Amino acid sequence: MALLNQIISTIKPSATLALGQKVLEMKAAGEDVIGLAGGEPNFPTPKFICDAAIQAIQAGQTKYTAVDGTPELKQAIIDKFSKDHGLACKPHNIIVGTGAKQLLYNAFMVTLNPGDEVIVPAPYWVSYPPMVQCAQGHSVFVPTSEAAGFKLRPRALSKVITKKTKWLCLNSPSNPTGAVYSVDELKALGEVLAQYPHVHVISDDIYEKLIFDGQSFATIAQVCPHLQDRVLTINGVSKAYAMTGWRIGYAAGPVGLIKAMKTLQSQSTSSANSIAQAASAAALNGDQSFLTSWVQKYQSRRDLMMRNMADIPGLKVCKPSGAFYLWVNCQGLLGKKTPAGTALETDMDVADYLLDSVKVAVMPGSAFGMGPYLRFSIAVSQENLDKAAERFRGAVARLSS
Repeated sequence: MALLNQIISTIKPSATLALGQKVLEMKAAGEDVIGLAGGEPNFPTPKFICDAAIQAIQAGQTKYTAVDGTPELKQAIIDKFSKDHGLACKPHNIIVGTGAKQLLYNAFMVTLNPGDEVIVPAPYWVSYPPMVQCAQGHSVFVPTSEAAGFKLRPRALSKVITKKTKWLCLNSPSNPTGAVYSVDELKALGEVLAQYPHVHVISDDIYEKLIFDGQSFATIAQVCPHLQDRVLTINGVSKAYAMTGWRIGYAAGPVGLIKAMKTLQSQSTSSANSIAQAASAAALNGDQSFLTSWVQKYQSRRDLMMRNMADIPGLKVCKPSGAFYLWVNCQGLLGKKTPAGTALETDMDVADYLLDSVKVAVMPGSAFGMGPYLRFSIAVSQENLDKAAERFRGAVARLSS
């Protein structure tokens, strides 16, 4: 189509959103589909957060706000960074956007020039590379391994840094693997980065509250103070507070970068939703004790699903330390044939077979830059996880060599 520019014509829609839409359509058609492809908590937004939104409406807080967020929400974010990580931020270090996704996009758009490089450890969240591409940057993928816990190692990092490197993307806990970087691991990466003052870090902490097995969370700006003026910390309320539809993300970073992101945002979406901002301030300022129960339930579901799938031949489940996904190696299923005689050659084939044959929707790992794996969401009911595992077992049993 002559109307479209060259960049957008090469970008594919979000794989996770596309599959989620397909699942909704199948359900609307009356099909009994179990959706394990999405990244959305199945808990309702806590009542005290909803009440804050209602109060904001009743108080007339329905107008435009400052482009970078209301003073109340920005102060709640400042307090959160101070309390959780010991980071001292001021209002000009903070920006609020329409989801963490927008802030990531804004950061790439205001910093990347044609040919600038962004280091992206694989597997990665599906939207990093297209965002970099939109900003005319170049993603440099660094494969990780099961043996390394799917975490970037210092030596691998040092090998790919060039004069063109602008950013390193870190996501902990990781989507899709659930890998969590320890303090020592972050320090080791920080030692490498200290040698390259032109390299900046995007720390995507959106799953920070969802940590299992009594582990603690650390962010690189906290662990490596010498890097603070080179770190953009991205977060939001969607995953921790079950507020995906409220569309509020926030970021903390150097004044010049935040100012540039604000300028871009002023010419695109302007301010985030005023009512959602009031609700988000309540979320960050309110009682956080409910999170303990939610994390325990996620961990219980993780353990349940790992037990349910442990005896399914051809699969190897990688135990996550956080987030709400299972990362499953399906190498053992490749080469097998479906009852219709179709050979499973890729993880995409496996995902398609599961959806078509037993109505279980999972994401192929290749969408995250690493195959042959599958990503299962455990942010669904225990009943559906049981059903999904049983259907999966049946589908695998019907494969032939």
